[in-house]
Amino acid sequence: MQRRHLLLTASLLPLARPALAQDRRSSTLRFVPQANLAVLDPILTTAGVTLNHGYAVFDTLYGVDEKFRPTPQMAEGHTVSDDGLRWTIRLREGLFFHDGAPVRAVDAAASLARWAKRDTFGQTLGAAVEAWESPNDRDIVIRLKRKFPRLLDALSFVGPIPAFIMPERLAKTDPYKAIPEMIGSGPYRFVPEEFVSGAHVTYTRFDRYRPRTEAAVLNGGGKQAHFERLEWKIIPDSSTAANALQTGEVDWWEYADADLAPLLERDRRVRVQSYDPLGFMGFLRFNSLVPPFNNAALKRVILSAVIQGDYMALITGGDARAWSNAYSMFPPGLPFVRDAGSGAMSGVKDMARLRQAVKDAGYKGEKIVILSPSDLPSIAPFGEVTAELLRRLGMNVDLQVMDWGSVVQRRTSREPVEKGGWNIFHTTWKSSSIANPALNTNIRGQGATGWFGWFDNAPIEALTREWLDAASEAEQQRLFDALQREAFEQVPVVPLGQFQQKTALRADLTGVLPGPAAFPWNIRRG
Repeated sequence: MQRRHLLLTASLLPLARPALAQDRRSSTLRFVPQANLAVLDPILTTAGVTLNHGYAVFDTLYGVDEKFRPTPQMAEGHTVSDDGLRWTIRLREGLFFHDGAPVRAVDAAASLARWAKRDTFGQTLGAAVEAWESPNDRDIVIRLKRKFPRLLDALSFVGPIPAFIMPERLAKTDPYKAIPEMIGSGPYRFVPEEFVSGAHVTYTRFDRYRPRTEAAVLNGGGKQAHFERLEWKIIPDSSTAANALQTGEVDWWEYADADLAPLLERDRRVRVQSYDPLGFMGFLRFNSLVPPFNNAALKRVILSAVIQGDYMALITGGDARAWSNAYSMFPPGLPFVRDAGSGAMSGVKDMARLRQAVKDAGYKGEKIVILSPSDLPSIAPFGEVTAELLRRLGMNVDLQVMDWGSVVQRRTSREPVEKGGWNIFHTTWKSSSIANPALNTNIRGQGATGWFGWFDNAPIEALTREWLDAASEAEQQRLFDALQREAFEQVPVVPLGQFQQKTALRADLTGVLPGPAAFPWNIRRG
């Protein structure tokens, strides 16, 4: 707390003279992100804080409109060959990177190739790509081995790992290693000399950015940067963050703690609103690569023991209106989403029967390492709930509490727990990020090339490919249900419920776009 007080006091030193204070306030947007920015490369992680950073620095060929339909962004437009196997995307003129170099097709082609090795939807597209080509400086040619009608959906989606465009020299970096520089073509430039992990991040407006003329919607349209500086203040303590917002030391707190939201709502200087109207889902993620959760039978016992209300009540301040049960691998309320295969989650929990089921599943007392963040209120309580549940089931639990940045880094380990590995972590997903089979990183069965936990499931991958080619709604529904049943049988994750997340900002800020990321454009003061 003393260190945090010093950081906040230091940030106010330039405000000593009223004229300077007013000038700084009008030109700077001060933002408190959900957690520390531990990973800068937005292609390496699905962490929401890195997604926000990525949108400040980088841009994409396509964005989406309010109905999540693809719209040109860096692209001027595209053409498709008669056989559907050759897509040509033309870049807009006058695009530049932050180092002054023009954006070329070769940069975009290399960026897409790297992205397609890490993003879930990108990997699906990449398997259908024969080559990513750049015959000239403005045309990107994507040659396919088979038709891929949803190609623009893959390139345009908001996250969790968007198809960000970076210079060719950076895009040629091993997709499993971090790029050495943050050079994009987005509305803000990252300032490396002002970056202190755990304290602050600074961006400055990129004057050569050419926003589109359309209205800004989600990650598409005109990304107008109205502030000269964007300053992130890393404030892990929720009370400190709330106080800083009320006193005007910061302008926007990304994830307002549910327990403090009522206090902020009574302050006329502050506005509290829904972060994303589509809501969020919480999940327990298993490491399916190492014992004991390489055993689907044991995971099914955990699935049937979970009571979602135990988790949701703790992150919504006890507000029963802010959450609902979600017996589904996809967000309830979205098209095609039903509770197929989820019967084990409902009903009375007989702990004696469940403890016996743990033994019958072959559990032999192995230590269960749960990674739990201390500084992310929307996830932090989940670790304690799961640890207590597993202990009641007779399991040997080691709850390891650390900051979210450390969780993000630690979960990349594929080692057994004796060598620094893990068994469980918890996370939340914005509903739009897991809305369909191709996007749903949680249940994709991509094994060693997939998301942390490395769930391997050939039937789910086959069903996903069928869904991508499905022509009728009836066929899409059949495949959605089949995917859910397989996921509930093999259990890569356990759904913990669906909830609304609040964001809080100074009342004089306008233009904040609701959606699945904290977009830094379109925002004005007054």
